[in-house]
Amino acid sequence: MKMYKLAGEERFLLWAVCSIQLQVLCDKSGEKLLLLAEGLLKKHIASHSMHEPEALMVYISLLEQQSKYNDGLEVLSGDLGSLLMIEVDKLRIQGRLLARANDYSAAVDVYKKILELSPDDWECFLHYLGCLLEDDSIWKYFDNIDQIHPTKHIECKFSHLTEEMFDSRISSASDLVLKLQIDTENSNLRGPYLAGLEIEKRKFLFGKKNENKLLESLLQYFHKFGHLACYASDVEAYLHVLSPDKKTEFVGMLVKNSDSFSESATKVLGQTTTILKVQELTGNIFELPIDEIEASAVKLAKLYCQNLALSKDLDPQESMFGEELLSLISNMLVQLYWRTRNFGYLAEAIMVLELGLTIRGHVWQYKILLLHIYSYVGALPLAFERYKALDVKNILTETVSHHILRQMLESPMWVDLSNLLKDYLKFMDDHLRESADLTFLAYRHRNYSKVIEFVLFKQRLQHSNQYLATRVEASVLQLKQNADSIEEEERVLENLKSGFQLVELSDEIGSRTLRFNEDMETRPWWTPCPEKNYLLGPFEEISYCPKENEKKDREENMKLAIQRKSLLPRMIYLSIQCTSTALKESVETNGSKGDTKISGELECLLEEYTKMLGCSLSDAVEMITEISKGARTSESLGSNLVEWLNFAVFWNGWSLSSHEHWHVLNSLFERLILDRIRSMGSSDMSSCYSDVQVLVQIITEPLAWHSLIIQACTRSSLPSGKKKKKNHQQHSDQLSSSPMSQTIKDSIQSLCSTIQEVSNWIQNQLDNPEDDQVERFLSTLKRAEDATGGPGQILGVLENVIASSEEAEVGNRIFDALKSWNTADSARKTVMAQQRVFREFLQICESKRKQLETVKQQMSHV
Repeated sequence: MKMYKLAGEERFLLWAVCSIQLQVLCDKSGEKLLLLAEGLLKKHIASHSMHEPEALMVYISLLEQQSKYNDGLEVLSGDLGSLLMIEVDKLRIQGRLLARANDYSAAVDVYKKILELSPDDWECFLHYLGCLLEDDSIWKYFDNIDQIHPTKHIECKFSHLTEEMFDSRISSASDLVLKLQIDTENSNLRGPYLAGLEIEKRKFLFGKKNENKLLESLLQYFHKFGHLACYASDVEAYLHVLSPDKKTEFVGMLVKNSDSFSESATKVLGQTTTILKVQELTGNIFELPIDEIEASAVKLAKLYCQNLALSKDLDPQESMFGEELLSLISNMLVQLYWRTRNFGYLAEAIMVLELGLTIRGHVWQYKILLLHIYSYVGALPLAFERYKALDVKNILTETVSHHILRQMLESPMWVDLSNLLKDYLKFMDDHLRESADLTFLAYRHRNYSKVIEFVLFKQRLQHSNQYLATRVEASVLQLKQNADSIEEEERVLENLKSGFQLVELSDEIGSRTLRFNEDMETRPWWTPCPEKNYLLGPFEEISYCPKENEKKDREENMKLAIQRKSLLPRMIYLSIQCTSTALKESVETNGSKGDTKISGELECLLEEYTKMLGCSLSDAVEMITEISKGARTSESLGSNLVEWLNFAVFWNGWSLSSHEHWHVLNSLFERLILDRIRSMGSSDMSSCYSDVQVLVQIITEPLAWHSLIIQACTRSSLPSGKKKKKNHQQHSDQLSSSPMSQTIKDSIQSLCSTIQEVSNWIQNQLDNPEDDQVERFLSTLKRAEDATGGPGQILGVLENVIASSEEAEVGNRIFDALKSWNTADSARKTVMAQQRVFREFLQICESKRKQLETVKQQMSHV
């Protein structure tokens, strides 16, 4: 404002006005400030007019924020309206203002003009239909639209319309759509035909019982656009309103009609792909018998091979004809594995996708599918390779990293995890730091809509659940990496201000609304979000596998998970501090409580932690005590098993002088770890990796924290200097004869034995010769000569084509790729990746055991 008063330039006033808008938008308060901004602009216009289109847009948006729609229309129709040079842009603003002012009939006329000028404007058609039916819910939809998670369902309100009014208005819309279709008959515009589908959907939702007419419209849309890759996503919202029987009927109609087409090979290929995608969308494919799914997958494999020649002259960067078929085949094979638990189907899915990448290495869909299959079978290094091959940069770091982050956090691959977390945090911190420069740049270039966009985007990133979780996980990873040395751990804790930083973050998170910026649409059907994987449970006869976006539940669960993890560093610090007090109590007869402040704070944090687990402190103690005695099973802990063990460790740290508590904790570790090892038996990694993940988390978190407390106890009992040696000797003599000393030694012995069992199991896996494991992997794909089903059928088709393919037919690039593909190589890489995970885990276990053995020796000198 000072600059404006000095220079009188319009841009300085606009900077001030835009900043006022941002105050109101970001704080959701201060509406009176908008009146001030409006007054400033009116005064400037009266004396200087207005000269920039962006300035006019700011003025109108300011009026819209105050619901002064008629004032906005007056400005737009006056002299200032001439600043907008593009007619359609001006009409869109006019239509929006009229609709929000509830002048629906005038808005309908404006939107009709826009559609005549731009018939493919889908958003405009939805506004037109909303105004025609006097339905303001469309504005709620567009106001709340989330670019990352766009909802496919648009609410519709009809209760205010009589049947006669509805029929008249929908008839008017049908006439307009028919005119648009005739006008664009020779073009490839989809908008006018989608509009026809939307009208049929509205009729159906009104209660017109026109399901068959909606099916016909969907089929007509298939005739015209069924060969395009976008068909399935175009019609998803319309399939959603159909009954399960009608969905099945529609799939049958598509199959029947696709046979009657004899057009170009590329069109037939596109239609076949579309039918399979629609089957996936409707869930129809989950209801088919196993032999039908196998036959369908074989048919697709043959179709893919038959059409390889169509792509012979394409550049490697260009999408190949039919490349989606391999993704569909792999989805079918994963489903067959889920239903039969025959690993051969999963192995075959790996081979199919690896062939696809060998032929064309730029297909991100293959990489993501492989990433998740490799993660499931425990070949995490390969999964991480596939993630890195996605070449994730800039904002994709925020939207795509969910594909690998959770698996890495639950793995022993700490070096790769550390790099992943560092890269993510570097992008986020750099972007948040640089956003001020971007905003300033937008101000200087007078692009005020970008100013608001940049600031709101920064705010969205600051509230990202993934950003907050990663900040916490990066700190916890440092603690895990240094847990074998209490001195190193204390240095890490010192950098974390003894855990205070993250406790403060936990308090902040409780009052925040978390933002979920992950693009879940790119995830495979069997893992719709990082916390869910259908393959870990039994096959469900579901009619539809949705890509769930359970936003509210997920937000609450993520909040609690981040808050729980945020408390760990502080509880570790307090537990270490409690050890000297506990040891003193165990040898003193006066029952002195020592430092009650530390004990009191730890008790408060334990109460907070158990509250986040859904129970009181006393109920939590009862739960773990009963499980340690075998009165309850570990299933009682649900998916939060590691968090419950963390609680047990810090509960014991809070009451170290209680020998019973030590015994409960020892029994818990033994029971939960050994039961899991027994359940895995001699299974290979491919069938039990989820159990290995749990073991990794137990060993590297609760067991590591307990080991730190034991180290602290041992250190407190040992002499720390020559001057104190005599006093310590007396103290040590008392401690060595106290029950506390024996309790600690028993706990060390118990932990060592338990870790040794884990190491033995891992070593047994590693002792299997690599060649034998590769052979076993490949044997799951071999079929008996008289076999009619089972894994290996798709591979048989692909191998026959490779053997008979000719360079002249498919081109030298594809020919060379086919000849270089080797199933044995893919199998060996998978086995080697699994073994690397085992080796990393074994190294952690051995390090923990050796450290405990060292402490055991130190205790023997006490």
